[in-house]
Amino acid sequence: MFNRKKRREMGASSIIGHQTEVVGDIKFAGRLHINGAIRGNVTADQDDTGMLTLSETGSIHGNVAVPYVVLDGPVTGSVYAKDHIELASKARVEGDVHYALIEMAMGAEVNGKLVRIVPVASEPLRLDSPLRESSQETEID
Repeated sequence: MFNRKKRREMGASSIIGHQTEVVGDIKFAGRLHINGAIRGNVTADQDDTGMLTLSETGSIHGNVAVPYVVLDGPVTGSVYAKDHIELASKARVEGDVHYALIEMAMGAEVNGKLVRIVPVASEPLRLDSPLRESSQETEID
């Protein structure tokens, strides 16, 4: 929820229009809004700020790998959203959805597996050894 405002204020936006069909893979930075059809994979740069929005008139036939995804149309392929995914009421995914955080509206469909991405935790502190004090006692004669 807090990241949503930050992501909407990003610059560098691209729009694929309603009557546009792209055949081939797309790699983008910033935000990408799709109203048309994509026949290929859609991938964001590695900077963790990519946002993809697919409207109800748009479609993707390929895999999606974008940190923040908002879907309201069909995707035929797997979706990898390592940050957040929102599935609106007309979203339909024919493939697996890998996510860290998911929001799903009534009417959205996923025909595949939902796979939660678990962040890698740092190594836990070892509690199996007793604590040792670093101070030493001195004897006074």
